Amino acid sequence: MEHKTQVAAPKGKQELTITREFNLPVELLYKAYTEPEFIAQWMGTKVIKFENVNHGSYQFETSHGGNVMLKANGTIHKVVPNQEIVRTFEMENMPIGVQLEFLNFEGITNERSKLTIQIIYKSEKHRAEQLKLPFAYGLNMAHNKLEKILKSML
Repeated sequence: MEHKTQVAAPKGKQELTITREFNLPVELLYKAYTEPEFIAQWMGTKVIKFENVNHGSYQFETSHGGNVMLKANGTIHKVVPNQEIVRTFEMENMPIGVQLEFLNFEGITNERSKLTIQIIYKSEKHRAEQLKLPFAYGLNMAHNKLEKILKSML
């Protein structure tokens, strides 16, 4: 599988940067990250709570075979429609800890957009725990699914 979503994790840092260009208008890409029905589809998760406003919060739960595999939650600190989201993200019962995420949405043309996500971890060790997982592979699969689902709406 071609990795269209790039993950840059410079040595000696407690952050990483994710970038991806999509064949989608920026408004549609933004919706994929801010509307529960789209999040549930491309992330394959149940959206328990989602308040996409400044000082809002969210909760996700992913199950497999009837067993809960992952619970995640966070606080949405800042929302600028079609431009920016600043939020925290935490997977329960994982050694990664709370992450601070800066999501930037950029229109390249009327039909193309770019997503840049900067994630800051508590320490290099916490980031290393994230990178032990099939993080880049899973992110690419999810972003491919996101693009396929939303392109069908055009």
